[in-house]
Amino acid sequence: MSKLLNQKVQAPMLFALMGLALVLVGTMQSWSLSLTILNYCVIAAIMALGLNVQWGYAGLFNVGLMGFAALGGIAAVLVAMPPTQEAWEAGGAGILTALLMALITTVAAIVAYKKLSPGRTRRLVMAAILVVGYFASRYFFDPAVELIEAVNPAKTGYLGGAGLPILLSWIVGGVLAACAAWLIGKITLGLRSDYLAIATLGISEIILAVLRYEEWLTRGVNNVNGLPRPVPFEIDLVQTAWVQEWSARLGVHVMDFASMVVKLSYLTLSLAVLLLLFWLAQTAIRSPWGRMMRAIRDNETAAEAMGKDVTGRHLQVFVLGSAIVGIAGAMLVTLDGQFTPNSYNPLRFTFLIWVMVIVGGSGNNLGAILGGFLIWFFWVQAEPIGLWLMNVITAGMSAESALRAHLLDSAAHMRLMVMGLILLLTLRFRPRGLLPEREERPHSAVRR
Repeated sequence: MSKLLNQKVQAPMLFALMGLALVLVGTMQSWSLSLTILNYCVIAAIMALGLNVQWGYAGLFNVGLMGFAALGGIAAVLVAMPPTQEAWEAGGAGILTALLMALITTVAAIVAYKKLSPGRTRRLVMAAILVVGYFASRYFFDPAVELIEAVNPAKTGYLGGAGLPILLSWIVGGVLAACAAWLIGKITLGLRSDYLAIATLGISEIILAVLRYEEWLTRGVNNVNGLPRPVPFEIDLVQTAWVQEWSARLGVHVMDFASMVVKLSYLTLSLAVLLLLFWLAQTAIRSPWGRMMRAIRDNETAAEAMGKDVTGRHLQVFVLGSAIVGIAGAMLVTLDGQFTPNSYNPLRFTFLIWVMVIVGGSGNNLGAILGGFLIWFFWVQAEPIGLWLMNVITAGMSAESALRAHLLDSAAHMRLMVMGLILLLTLRFRPRGLLPEREERPHSAVRR
């Protein structure tokens, strides 16, 4: 009971300290920067929540988070960008025909596998179907890609999207990530945890390779800029009477006030998503399903002996966690206003998310959210804090000092040192995280 009360006091206190840190950034640097950091903190917290569903609930060691975030990002492009009519006219029919051929090949291979008896004949027939289907698809696919990528490659060179509201892409991003997770889970969830980590990392790299090099679909390394926004543009807001009136009352430049209104609008949307997902995650973990997942996580052998479908439950939680990461990936691209495949790297989209969950508290949804806020804040602020610290240390040195120049240049690398220091201190003094998982009574851990 005392531990529970202690955590109920700790959680508000730690979040209040995070709020104070953001207020200090607004006071000492700028309120616009503080709101920007807060927006990214919310999205990082959603990603951490998705990982916590997988690792904290079921102990699944997924290091392919960047692939699922990238699928959420491409969903924003495919849903919200307007279609490129010239590209569709040039090669759209060829792409659709190639996809139809691939579908027919897949169906034919499945039918052959089920109808024919195991043996050499089935292997030969399936191999023939796959080879013929592959070359038939490429026959239509390759010319179509060349025609599409030749259509104004400096600005388009791809098919574009559906031209729908970009908020719809948040849902589509979660669905895309969930579908990919289901396919990956069917292949990998029978593996041991270390093999699962290698497999998810490899598959995420395959996803990123497709997004980088299939320019007809994603523009690849050329990036997709100018994504539609779910909130007004600043240039439109500055012309409205209420923005001009309130900026004059507050003594703020009208463009700065409009920028803050836009960021607050983004924050309202992202906070609504975070609170909804948090409520769903809390409801799930407190349900009989959640208690069963923890029982499987703590002792798979015992849970399987009691008749639990361990692999099936792992697949469920793998899909759910990946869907949350996909939603966050779509939200991030919406906030950035552009899709850049080269920005997805393991440091930012896998390692950093793991640090958030470990520092915040694995198995505790509120802890994962706290970790998302804390780690992203220091990831952004470590460099300016490091630069200030180096200026203080070198204040008495000569302007021509080589040591002073070296120390000031080293401030750019402070974020990696700070992340490592936070992780080491947490593992040493709070190995279960800042907000540890609540311990359940033994008799309730294996209820269905």
